[in-house]
Amino acid sequence: MGLFCNGFSLFVMVCSMAVVASGNFHQDFDLTWGDRRAKIFNGGQLLSLSLDKVSGSGFQSKKEYLFGRIDMQLKLVAGNSAGTVTAYYLSSQGPTHDEIDFEFLGNLSGDPYILHTNVFTQGKGNREQQFYLWFDPTRNFHTYSIIWNPQHIIFLVDSVPIRVFKNAESIGVPFPKSQPMRIYSSLWNADDWATRGGLVKTDWTKAPFTAYYRNFKANACTWSYGTSSCGSKPSTAFSDGAWKTNELDAPSRRRLRWVQKYFMIYNYCTDLRRFPQGPPPECK
Repeated sequence: MGLFCNGFSLFVMVCSMAVVASGNFHQDFDLTWGDRRAKIFNGGQLLSLSLDKVSGSGFQSKKEYLFGRIDMQLKLVAGNSAGTVTAYYLSSQGPTHDEIDFEFLGNLSGDPYILHTNVFTQGKGNREQQFYLWFDPTRNFHTYSIIWNPQHIIFLVDSVPIRVFKNAESIGVPFPKSQPMRIYSSLWNADDWATRGGLVKTDWTKAPFTAYYRNFKANACTWSYGTSSCGSKPSTAFSDGAWKTNELDAPSRRRLRWVQKYFMIYNYCTDLRRFPQGPPPECK
């Protein structure tokens, strides 16, 4: 058990309730597929996933979470990464699953990665927003974070908010709040769609493609055998006072507007060809 009070001021929980895990990959994750293409080394402090023409690779968290802040540092596939996708996301299981997605769509050398985000509720997604990044994500490690509480989901890059998905249950939009989720990541070939709609294919002469992970942190409610570390009803871990401080502060709102003005390249809410009858209700 530990305090859930450090770092970003967006997410306030009854502090003694939250479990704080800080990164040993041997303890926190299972390598789930790809044979030896997924590796943990440096005493559990570093993890890599690789993709070749035979297979990609992936891992998942040992624990399930229901609300919290998840941080992971990634260094993406360098060079010609066209056709590859590095996925890092939270997901439950089953046909009515919930899911919170970061996906990094590779590109030709010199062209920027596309950061693809999505939110699934009760098995329904189609809430894509895409961004260019304001740095080269292959040169150094950068921190990609998800803050998930009963009020909203916030996507952050190096503690800069890039997207907020608010709870809109009051207007009939389902929100992920009852299904515990594991953390998953995979590196795989998606050259039928990932780069320029599938026009650019994976150059297998550049394989293996490798992405690296470090500094995993979870300040979160864990879920085990039907009970949460934050109590039998995880939403009660949020006091009434916490709701008032759960919004982005003014500097964070300015950074969010900056990202969405200069780096957002697709927003489902403004895609009138896709939604000719008007945008989905949560967009309004």
